[in-house]
Amino acid sequence: MKRKHKQYSRPKRPFDKARIEEEGVIKKSYGLKNKREIWKADAKVRVMRQKAKKLIKASPEEQKALFERLQKIGMKVSSISDVLGLDKTSYLDRRLQTIVLKNKIATTAKTARQMISHRRILVNGAVVDSPSYIVPISLENKIELKKKIKAR
Repeated sequence: MKRKHKQYSRPKRPFDKARIEEEGVIKKSYGLKNKREIWKADAKVRVMRQKAKKLIKASPEEQKALFERLQKIGMKVSSISDVLGLDKTSYLDRRLQTIVLKNKIATTAKTARQMISHRRILVNGAVVDSPSYIVPISLENKIELKKKIKAR
C-alpha cells in the first residue's frame, strides 16, 4: 500500500497578520471549509511553477505538453512566464464549487458546497461529491443539477 503524504505545507510564519487577513478574504469569497484548502491550492500552483522552471531549457515540445495539460484544466497559459505568474486564486477558480456558483446553479459559495457534498450536482451525467474537483474546460458546460424523482 502506498504511503499517503501531505498535499500541502503550513505557512512558515503562523501568526503573520497580513497573510491571515488575506486568507480570510479568500476563504470567504470562495466558500472554503478551512484555510487548509487554500494551502493545498497554493501547493498545487507551486508544483506547476517548479515544473515550468525545469522546462525553461527543455525542448519546445516538452514545454508545449505542459501548456496543453494546464490549458485542459482551464489555466490560461501560453508561455513559461504565464505559468510562473499563476497564483492560488487562478487555481481556486477552477474548482467545482466555484464553477457551480459562476454558472448560477447555486446562489452562494456555501450553498454550492452543500449541494455538491449532498450529491445534487452532476458533471457529465455522473455525481461528483467533492467540492475541490478541478473541472476541465471540456466538462465545464456539462454541469447540471440532479433532477428530483417523484415517489409514488
